[in-house]
Amino acid sequence: MFDTGDSLKDHLGHSAKGRSKEINGNTAILKRDGATIWYDSKVFRTFEPRLFDPAWLKENGILLGGSKGRAEAHFLRHSDRDMVLRHFRRGGLIGKINPDLYLYTRAKQCRAMREYDLLVWMQGEGLNVPRPLAARHQPVGLFYRADLITERLPLARPLADILHEHPIDGSVWLGIGAEIKRLHSAGVFHADLNCRNILLDDQNKPWLIDFDKSGTRPAGNWTDQNLSRLNRSFEKERALHPNLHWGDQQWAALLDGYDAGQAK
Repeated sequence: MFDTGDSLKDHLGHSAKGRSKEINGNTAILKRDGATIWYDSKVFRTFEPRLFDPAWLKENGILLGGSKGRAEAHFLRHSDRDMVLRHFRRGGLIGKINPDLYLYTRAKQCRAMREYDLLVWMQGEGLNVPRPLAARHQPVGLFYRADLITERLPLARPLADILHEHPIDGSVWLGIGAEIKRLHSAGVFHADLNCRNILLDDQNKPWLIDFDKSGTRPAGNWTDQNLSRLNRSFEKERALHPNLHWGDQQWAALLDGYDAGQAK
């Protein structure tokens, strides 16, 4: 896999404070107030670090809304694009004590940069994933905080939300299965493949999101584990919402699409 982090190692720590430097085609690096920021220089002529600050976004009318929970996301519009800002947060019991601090690691190895890098590579492979726009590594003593901005997919909604409202055609299930197969054929392990990390746009085109802790792997039984995790997410959603338009027939159609799917 093309590894942006490895190719950046000669640049990290050498940019002048507050200056940006273009590297790796579209990717540029900015060092500001101790933070390291990667951003897409084709989208941002100059990058505004306060785009990572929800309070500033709200004060300036850039914030459009958002969602809560561990996968907290803020929706914004800037540079004539709709974007999603995600602050990396811990889950489970540890998240109640330490919501967003991770043991310090170099910028290129932090979770935001690793996901940014993976998304760049997957886009190059033609997979249906969001375009990464910026990532930030902010050291805090022995720890760091991290943020990621991606392009918001137009008119796309989580599959689970759609299934709360109405069923979808068998051909759409086939397409979802085929897209997951393309992901796996490219060797990408999705650490949290679930029915909320699959989106459908207004043309019923499937998109896959949230690749935190994901990466590439050699062929193995992890593909079956990915599918099992997805199945469990549907079951969990149906337990919470008994009228969910999903069942054995829909799952079988998804698997048919997966089995028939081919990498582009």
